[in-house]
Amino acid sequence: MEQRRLGGSGLSISRLGLGTMTWGRDTDQHDAREQLVAFAEAGGTLLDTAASYGNGESERLIGALLDSAVPRADLVVATKAGISRASGQRVVDVSRKALLDQLDDSLDRLDLDYVDLWQVHTWSDAVPLEETLGALEHAVTSGRARYVGVSNYSGWQTAAASVRQRLTAGSQAPLVSTQVEYSLLQRGIEREVLPAADRLGLGLLAWSPLGRGVLTGKYRSGTPADSRAATTHFAPFVDPYLDGRSAKIVEAVCTAADGLDALPLEVALAWVRDRPGVTAAVVGARTATQLRDILAADDLALPLEIRAALDEVSAIATGYPESR
Repeated sequence: MEQRRLGGSGLSISRLGLGTMTWGRDTDQHDAREQLVAFAEAGGTLLDTAASYGNGESERLIGALLDSAVPRADLVVATKAGISRASGQRVVDVSRKALLDQLDDSLDRLDLDYVDLWQVHTWSDAVPLEETLGALEHAVTSGRARYVGVSNYSGWQTAAASVRQRLTAGSQAPLVSTQVEYSLLQRGIEREVLPAADRLGLGLLAWSPLGRGVLTGKYRSGTPADSRAATTHFAPFVDPYLDGRSAKIVEAVCTAADGLDALPLEVALAWVRDRPGVTAAVVGARTATQLRDILAADDLALPLEIRAALDEVSAIATGYPESR
């Protein structure tokens, strides 16, 4: 699998990343092991998780598999902090105390001394930006993280954080990445986030590149009983993309897939993976069989005419001030 530099840093990661949001809840240790081995055998290196995934169960499962399934040295381990669901409710806290406490807990669960990439999971107006960035700086200087980034930041938030960190005297922890949702069904980042990341030298990690599973085509005739949309905890996550506009895009993807003798997910993933500015597309699967289908997309390069047709059918409206 092709390895790409993450932004302006010297860190190389695979152009497909393995997401683990379902690990420890919908994906058990057996399936997780199979996924991790298959991913590594395909040349994948970026393993992405978060402190909030399964209330820490995802990280705990990864910790049990590192070295026993795949050598830790062969992976780029990335996690996030700033969101907690321990109380049953989503709580955002990006204060220095909360972030560094979560990092320590993450390292304990992962059974690691450091992570390769540590990311602030989301923005919060409740905490001064310099305090949040100070936590990232401390994580690097204390040896608990090698690189740092942000996630789910808007364009202006991305620019504000990156520029402030660069201008901080003596900073040893410049932001190297931003992780945001990006797919044929969600192209909103093209308005401001992508241009900001490009100008500031940040690598872009695209989460949910398969449109929360909808771009696989599995929902064309209803909701399968074994799908995410059929579960109470994931239905609200998938439902926004089960609309008329999304259906039109899914049909275009399926038509392209038929013409290329490929799976719809291969077409959708190849589109995101090779978009300008994207360093890696972070994919998640419930089973190892699903992941192997996803990894097959690494061999697919979309013809220019198909890429152009998909660009057109999924185009988002832009105007002032993005387009002038």
